[in-house]
Amino acid sequence: MTQPNALMTSDLAYLANNQPLAPLAVAALRVAVTLDKWSTRHRTRKALARLEPHHLKDIGLNPRAAQDEARRMFWHG
Repeated sequence: MTQPNALMTSDLAYLANNQPLAPLAVAALRVAVTLDKWSTRHRTRKALARLEPHHLKDIGLNPRAAQDEARRMFWHG
């Protein structure tokens, strides 16, 4: 199963065979990619904050490290 927002191989082939994007389109694409990254970071850090200690142990994190990561702002990579 593919992710709904993932580009399909045919989409990539289409983009590769066409003219370069206009500067405004490039800027819009960069904004969209950045917003998607920030959204993903926000969601995953919220989920990390809700994990129980035994779940954190399963993924190799101690509660302090998880708390530190969960408190990071979404724009910090």
